[in-house]
Parts: sequence; C-alpha cells; structure tokens
Amino acid sequence: MPKPLLDLDATPERLRALADAGVLTPSALERALHLSVATPPREAWRRFLSTTLMGLGALLVLAGVIYFFAYNWAQMHRFAKLGLIAAAISGAVVGAWRQGDTLGGRLSLLAASVLVGPLLAVYGQAYQTGADPYGLFLGWAVLILPWVAVSRFAPLGLLALVLVNTGIGLYWEQVLEARYDDPHWLAVVLGGLNGFVWATYEHFANLRVSWLQARWPPRVLAVMAVAPVLIAAVPFVVSPSRAHPGALVATALVLASLAAEYALHRHLRGELFMLTLGAVSVMTLLTSGAVSVVFDSYRDVEVLGLFMLPLFVIGQVALAVWWLRHEARATGATEES
Repeated sequence: MPKPLLDLDATPERLRALADAGVLTPSALERALHLSVATPPREAWRRFLSTTLMGLGALLVLAGVIYFFAYNWAQMHRFAKLGLIAAAISGAVVGAWRQGDTLGGRLSLLAASVLVGPLLAVYGQAYQTGADPYGLFLGWAVLILPWVAVSRFAPLGLLALVLVNTGIGLYWEQVLEARYDDPHWLAVVLGGLNGFVWATYEHFANLRVSWLQARWPPRVLAVMAVAPVLIAAVPFVVSPSRAHPGALVATALVLASLAAEYALHRHLRGELFMLTLGAVSVMTLLTSGAVSVVFDSYRDVEVLGLFMLPLFVIGQVALAVWWLRHEARATGATEES
C-alpha cells in the first residue's frame, strides 16, 4: 500500500510534478524548491555537532582509561587498579544521575557500563580467580542490565547484546564444541537470539513506545540476526548432501528472515534497508551455489566460469536495483529509507 500523499517527502521531482499538474503556482514552486533543498538551520547544526562531539569524547575517554591501565599495568598495585576503575565508574554514575534523562546522562551511563568490563578483568587478573573468559562477558552483561533497563538508550542495549553474543560464542568454543561436531548450531543460536531481540524491538516500536522509534537500532539488529545464519547456510547451498543439520536449519532461518524483511517493508510502507539486506542474502546464496556448480561440476570449463561468474553477479545487482526502485515507487519510500 503506498504512503499517503502528505507523508511523502517533498523531493524536487514531486514538487515539479505538482507544478505541472497545476497544484503549485510558479512562486509557490520556487519557495517549495528552496525549502526542500535548504541546508539545516544553525540550531540543527549546533545540535548535531554537540551530539557527535559528545559521543566521540566519551569514546576517547574510555579508550584513554583502557590504554592507561595497559601501559601502567606492571607498575600499579592491584588496589590502585581496582580503586581507579571503581572511582571512574562511580564518577560516571554520579554524572548520569546529575544530568538525568539527557544525552549526556545516557553517555555517562554507557561509559560506566563499559568500565565494568575492565573492572572484572582487573579483579580476575589481580586475584587469579581462574574464571573462564565467557564468564567475564556474561557476568559483564548481567551486571549492566539494570542500567540498560533504566537508561532507555539503544547503544547501551546493543552493548549488552554484543556482550551476550560474545559470551555465548566463547562458551560454545570452550565447553560445548567438544560435544557437538556441528559448528553451525552456534550460528543458529546467535541468529535466533538476535532475531528474537529484533522482533521484540519491532513489536514495541509498533506499539508507539517513544524511545523505540529510531530506525537504525532495528537495522543493526537485523544484520546481527541475519549475518550468522547466512554464513552457516552457505555450506548447505554449496553441498546439500554433505551439509550438517545445523546448516539446514540456518538456511530455513534465512528464508524466514527474507519473509520478515519484506513484511516489515510493506508494514512500514518503505523500509528499503531491510529489502537491501534481503537482496544481499539472496545474492550471497545464489553466488555461492553458482561457484559450487562451476568449480565442482564443470572443472573442464573453469576458465569460462571465471568469466561468467562476474557477469552473473552484475546481473543480480542490476536486478536487485531494479526491484528496489520498483518497491520504492510502490510504497513512496525514498533512498534514505
């Protein structure tokens, strides 16, 4: 279903079409064109620069803290290490409390959450707890969950999810890998977990939860959900008879993600990023299958295959671009969608 006309972006092409239809007078067209391509006002630039520099400054401070401990590790007493990190965490938490529900407060809470990891690492090194690395990352994620809940800050939530993904990956490598000879199940677990978080985000965003209206977090979650199962699905496409069961399940999840991406695009009346992700997934699988056919089944014509594969990829890209443009026109979406 196309977007309502009043929800469409006022692009120069649409404005000229309105003028050709007699809806806009020449003076109104000139004014509308000026507004549609005008640069943001000074206040918008100031807000953008303030946000960007504040985020960059927080990242640089965190990097400085980590490198400080890395450089002075041997010379510092364990109490000094723990005390300095605890003081930094306390200062960040106090800063978040004083600034409240502002960008500065959320970045302070993000900084405190990041510093929890070095605190756990320093404690483990100083007292030789013998804890496994996966315990560090999973414990890190558990400890910052209350801050994730109260902050309502998407980057902090993504940090917690990355920590959980890392912990699960390390746990699989250190504990479960010897029991399961199918490594594709790890991709299925990570894809299922990230897909569940993605679906949860979209559900509450659809309920108009105010702090879940930004579109970049679900796009990151979609990539995190699709990437592992897409990689695990390639062996099934290349050699179905020799693929592990986990690869088959991963392929089914990739197909399910394609349906979810298209349904979301239609529901939001223009989510071209999701369609692009789906197109990349399909092209990856088709290209992998084509490579397998050329180099496994027709070894006598491998040279010809080397010339044909680039043409095959170019044809897929051209078809994907045509389809994306068709969907953009059908839903009234723009390239920024």
